[in-house]
Amino acid sequence: MLKVAKFGGSSMASAGQFRKVKDIIEADPARKVIVVSAAGKRSREDHKLTDLLYLCHAHIKYGVDCDGVFSMIADRYREICSELGLGVDIEAELAALRSELDQGISQDKLVSRGEYFSAKLMADYLGYDFLDAVSWLRFSFDGTVNKEESYAELERLASGRRVVIPGFYGAMPDGSIKVLSRGGSDVTGALAAAALNADVYENWTDVSGILMADPRIVENPDTIEHITYNELRELSYMGAQVLHEGAVFPVREKNIPLNIRNTNAPEHPGTVIMESFEDEVINERFITGIAGKKDFTIVTVYKSGMSSQIGCLRSILEIFEKHGLSVEYTPTGIDSASMVVASDKAAKCIYSIVGEIQRTLKPDHIEITDKISVVAAVGRKMAFKPGTSGRLFAALGQNGINIRMISQGPDELNIIVGVNNDDFENTVRVIYHSFVK
Repeated sequence: MLKVAKFGGSSMASAGQFRKVKDIIEADPARKVIVVSAAGKRSREDHKLTDLLYLCHAHIKYGVDCDGVFSMIADRYREICSELGLGVDIEAELAALRSELDQGISQDKLVSRGEYFSAKLMADYLGYDFLDAVSWLRFSFDGTVNKEESYAELERLASGRRVVIPGFYGAMPDGSIKVLSRGGSDVTGALAAAALNADVYENWTDVSGILMADPRIVENPDTIEHITYNELRELSYMGAQVLHEGAVFPVREKNIPLNIRNTNAPEHPGTVIMESFEDEVINERFITGIAGKKDFTIVTVYKSGMSSQIGCLRSILEIFEKHGLSVEYTPTGIDSASMVVASDKAAKCIYSIVGEIQRTLKPDHIEITDKISVVAAVGRKMAFKPGTSGRLFAALGQNGINIRMISQGPDELNIIVGVNNDDFENTVRVIYHSFVK
């Protein structure tokens, strides 16, 4: 059994958090490959080390003294090293980095040092080997990860060893350091799990899995115990804060379970993400999660006999495409078609689009509706439960919420409703309490 465990910034923020991580790793001997982020915030008022490293580089770029910022970075790792009694020569490491700052270090190398220091300290604390990401994570010249080379190299280097790997960065073909986008340590962990054909990829953070709804809207929402990758994709697209998108694909390709866990509550099983779950019991909770976004605009085109006119909808969509505006949803009727677009992106071109539709299609009428929110109830089990849509619409109607738009795919993975912005939060709450509680 092999588990690749990635620990995020909150898990690496202090010596106290390091102790929690060590307890988690030692509780399961299968956790042999550990990926870590840079130290995160210790409190709401604190700073993430990666943010400070970016700030440090900005100071250098514009000729501003960075000693104060660098001291904040150095002090954090000194504190961790001192409190845990580690053997890492942190002063030598910091001195080497300070020297590189004076010589014109690249931004990517500088900001990667947060993960580098975290991994150095954690490896020493655990008694594991430190395995630098540049030794295996290879980028191609176009900046994409070379999976074939990376996987082969990590398999060779990590075989039979217990290692700690810094996340977030790798090496270009010329040996220079390149970082992934923010949150990239999730990606490093997923790539490592895929390379080693791990049995499980654990992603340890500061929440006990993915919540069924936004806790800012629903008080104490339940955790999603099991979710498929398709459901995760739907919720993420609808605005749910879940995982870095790149952290999903490597493990999904290998059908490796992804388990999101909480470092501060390690006894909680968190959320397990897989391609599918066999032998599921179809119980009353057939909605997996609820998510949504505000501020959409609906452009509805009315034209008698529209459904029988070949190419009519395509012509409308081509006009939106011509103006570089993505259409999110396209609910249609016999004599109408609605295009749902993000209001902020539509603001500069919406009237040009309407004018072109009028000239091209000569519709009977065009209606523009602003200040619309879309809310999605997502669940793979809905297809097995007759009457789900009716129950949802009835619940919203009983609570005085006017539905402005309805969209549902043929796979019945989600039901999407459009409501007025003022009804957004209440819509989420009504759906949650109608189907979950």
